[in-house]
Amino acid sequence: MKITAIRVYQIDLPLHEGSYKWSGGNAVSVFDSTVVEVETDAGITGWGEVCPLGPAYLPAYAAGARAGIVELAPHLIGADPTALGTLNDRMDSAMRGHPYVKSAIDMACWDILGKVSGLPVATLMGGRVGDDFALYRAISQDSPERMAERIGEYREAGYRKFQLKVGGDPDTDIDRIRAAARVLERGDVLVADANTGWTQHAAVRIADAVRDVDVYLEQPCRTYEECLAVRQHTNRPFVLDEVIDGIDMVVRGARDGAMDVINLKISKVGGLTKARQIRDLCVSLGLAMTIEDTPTIIPMILCRVFDASARETRAKAANNGATRERATTAATKKMATAKKAGAAKKTTAAKTSVNRSAAKRSRARPETAPR
Repeated sequence: MKITAIRVYQIDLPLHEGSYKWSGGNAVSVFDSTVVEVETDAGITGWGEVCPLGPAYLPAYAAGARAGIVELAPHLIGADPTALGTLNDRMDSAMRGHPYVKSAIDMACWDILGKVSGLPVATLMGGRVGDDFALYRAISQDSPERMAERIGEYREAGYRKFQLKVGGDPDTDIDRIRAAARVLERGDVLVADANTGWTQHAAVRIADAVRDVDVYLEQPCRTYEECLAVRQHTNRPFVLDEVIDGIDMVVRGARDGAMDVINLKISKVGGLTKARQIRDLCVSLGLAMTIEDTPTIIPMILCRVFDASARETRAKAANNGATRERATTAATKKMATAKKAGAAKKTTAAKTSVNRSAAKRSRARPETAPR
């Protein structure tokens, strides 16, 4: 089996609650998502997706994902999509870094492998564990009172794990954590996620101020070294996220005792293939994980937890308020614009492909980014 074409699409995912706010004054109201379609000579098609949380969260941005895929795709024409280790080596040889660009392609090839084998991807990754799993609910940055109110609202919807978006003024963040803790019920889990927003001295101060609160502290500072210094100061359980961008950082963190939990974001490490390697290492080391990615219309496959089918994808995305309203293609030399067809809710994505003839050209470069 060989890859014959790679098509890329852009889709906007409006937020059900209007906006999402986190540290540093960052906010988004629409997620700019990129969907990848990988076609093969066997007539089997795989789908993947990458959806950066804006350009100010991680070293990734939506237009960059599409430009990177256009750059990378010619190198993959003719490759076997089911030979995932070889495929990842090929992507890494053709493009240094930019793991988020490779993630959607890797995901699409896992989809193909699942279809070829007739097995769910979760089974291919080791099998399901249990029939259900607990989700957490991120609480957008707001006043302490409003964030505490949100916990009650989300608990009524079935959530028991709550992630507060902090990382702002230290005094306000202390108030946010304490206000949220006051409304917790037995069995609830509270995480205070600073998203790198605190300086080291502020993080140490906040950690000391909430030392009597049952709360996890997540990614307080920008650098690994700063986070490690805070970790060594506090007795609160500690989560690392933004700095965990590869298996080497997990090894380093485990050696230093830098964390109790990691957030494993699939696109941040380059896709499901590398996420599985990190998952297996964490299982061996006894490190807890949250396996996730930024919001998408294709499900983030939680490895040994559930079977992610396309039907489940859309259902879970709808439950999270992601409504598919329009689709446009990514930029190529001959950029096509998606046109609405029929009713307002029905859209058709104009397809652009990088095929065998494109592979013969030196490289396909985008002229402009979709707006």
